[in-house]
Amino acid sequence: MRAAIFTETGPASVLRVVDRSRPAVGADEVRVRIVVSGVNPTDVDVRSGRFRSDDATGPHVPGQDGAGVVDAVGDAVSGLVPGDRVWVWDAAWQRPEGTGQEYVTLPRRQVVPLPDGAGFDLGASVGIPALTAHRALTAAADGPHRLAPGALEGRSVLVVGGAGAVGHAAIQLARWSGATVMTTVGSAEKAVLARRAGADHVVNYREEDVVARVHDILGHGVDLIVEVDAAGNLDQDADILAPHGTISIYTPGHGPTVPAPAARLMFKNAQLQFILTYSTTVRQKDAAIGAVSDAMAAGALRIGDEAGLPVVRFPLDRIAEAHLAVEKHVVGKVLVDVSAP
Repeated sequence: MRAAIFTETGPASVLRVVDRSRPAVGADEVRVRIVVSGVNPTDVDVRSGRFRSDDATGPHVPGQDGAGVVDAVGDAVSGLVPGDRVWVWDAAWQRPEGTGQEYVTLPRRQVVPLPDGAGFDLGASVGIPALTAHRALTAAADGPHRLAPGALEGRSVLVVGGAGAVGHAAIQLARWSGATVMTTVGSAEKAVLARRAGADHVVNYREEDVVARVHDILGHGVDLIVEVDAAGNLDQDADILAPHGTISIYTPGHGPTVPAPAARLMFKNAQLQFILTYSTTVRQKDAAIGAVSDAMAAGALRIGDEAGLPVVRFPLDRIAEAHLAVEKHVVGKVLVDVSAP
């Protein structure tokens, strides 16, 4: 089988495609033939050496997210059979075998049936982005624990950076759950994408006063903020947030520390929740997997131009170019075609 590997960290050029044997299947494992692999910033960070996901030495196959077809199951596996369409999550977390190869073997828990009507592209796009978005939207102390239609009814959500993959998923999941959704973007092009994703209100932060616009639209502060750049925005967030609101931080932004306007946040009894999808609890992860699958089945999670998240795709032989596209912050979801559907 063909597999993309790197044996040392560094620039995208360290990636190469080689031939390997198919992995064996343990009793509690499932072997999946990967059709499409998703590329996320975390994949780039691991390959470059900025972030470490395991302590293994030797070749590493990148790719946390992917979708494909069950090829074989272990003797103790139930609920899946060869031929089933599936999506996978955290494939390369604390292990060196990711989705950038034709076959990958994973624990049964990390292989999820792909709902009818959901394509492989969508399945390869939801692992890191949508599971992160789900945790961000459910991080408030009073819940909800799991998103569903009506779960966020009556609440307002501000998604910072709504044209990114996590922001896009957060907009769609929040709308599906009944929230009023605002988002900030940095260009007219991204504003169009955010509206296609389903945002009720879009604010161009390069041209408008975000604080004034939020209060003008809502008449009050926002209940929950999904924050992509805490270091750059936390001071502004303190002015936007409603009393007893929550700021869900899934990236710190630029810089190793996040300065917080403590007095203003304390006065509002604000909650700051830092999020890393890999280390959420089993209960939180299970809730996210279930809700994301439900949202896909309902058609509430979508990708593509018409849904506000263009697809930028590469063949496996050009996976280095896919990594470079993510590094250059291409607008859209970067996917790698690994094998034929």
